[in-house]
Amino acid sequence: MPCPTLNSRQCCSCWQPPVHTPKHKHVRLQLQTNRTQPGVRCFAQVLEQAVPFHHADSATPPKPSQGIRLNATELIGSTPLVFLHSVVKGSLAQVAAKLEGLEPCNSVKDRVAFAMIEAAERQGLITPGKTVLVEPTSGNTGVGLAWVAAAKGYKLLLVMPDSMSVERVRLLGAFGAKLVLTNEREGMTGAITEAARLVQTMPNAYMLQQFENPANPQVHYETTGPEIWRDTAGQVDIFVSGIGTGGTITGAGKYLKEQNPNIQVVGVEPAESPVISGGVQGYHQIQGIGAGFIPKVLSVELLDEVVRISSNEAVVMARRLAVEEGLLVGISSGAAVAAALAVANRAENKGKLIVTVLPSFGERYLSTVLFSSLVAECDQLRVHH
Repeated sequence: MPCPTLNSRQCCSCWQPPVHTPKHKHVRLQLQTNRTQPGVRCFAQVLEQAVPFHHADSATPPKPSQGIRLNATELIGSTPLVFLHSVVKGSLAQVAAKLEGLEPCNSVKDRVAFAMIEAAERQGLITPGKTVLVEPTSGNTGVGLAWVAAAKGYKLLLVMPDSMSVERVRLLGAFGAKLVLTNEREGMTGAITEAARLVQTMPNAYMLQQFENPANPQVHYETTGPEIWRDTAGQVDIFVSGIGTGGTITGAGKYLKEQNPNIQVVGVEPAESPVISGGVQGYHQIQGIGAGFIPKVLSVELLDEVVRISSNEAVVMARRLAVEEGLLVGISSGAAVAAALAVANRAENKGKLIVTVLPSFGERYLSTVLFSSLVAECDQLRVHH
């Protein structure tokens, strides 16, 4: 029998397309054995119309490509999902990763930055050319705000722990943002306290506050969640996401559970600072998650579980993703995949589809612990005559 992949949009040779179903009817995608690779199990990419895109009345569905865009902000969203292979070899479940490093400025925070600024403008709280935006950030939100602020004509002051990578600091400066650094041992709590103090002392200053701003989870409810539902044809079983502000897991998790209440939502936090799962705040090296407190935008009731991943586990997995999957990602992406892998190895999840989010691109972390060994190797390079 000829391979159906040659004449279809399916991902492998072992599938027959499912029967088309009435609008909004949930379809379980069969799990079969790959005929070309005995013992390997995989999911088919069914035609999009097999499970029609369904979204809440208040949500905006992802848009297909529409040619030339009016400006860079229209490039935000609709990032691809890709199956992981080498790092999940032998797992009982399949793991697909959403590549947020392919956003215009290379992180999931592009969505949040644009959404918060747009919401504040609609409410008449900020004005281009007049308002100075102030925000405490661990880095990626700052980068997102920096390029959106530059595009819209805002001045921007960012407050961040001094543990952030030199790439992020330089990138923010390239967009014209001003920086204030706080003690890394104080974590995001120290950055938030300093940002609040600055807002009180500066004229025309406004803090968007990603940890409390409802526009943060809302943009994930309106875009990230629907994109995952669409691109998995409604077949996602488990959603795994790191918890920084809590916006991604709250917004996307809420949307996915509305479509299928049986979907499990699993959070990821640093083992060294497991505040959400009942532990105490501590120092860790997973930039972007583990703020050291429970953010106001996080809907804890949505979480079916929180997995603890150590900084070392996150770094090791992020390195593996680059070498084994060709995915250059940040440390929090390593944490997300490590957690997804732990969930994928459980007997009760055999044959299920797990989706996780890789929040950022790895080039932003070249000077960090993630690639510290490469720095030493590069320093030892010599010109051969």
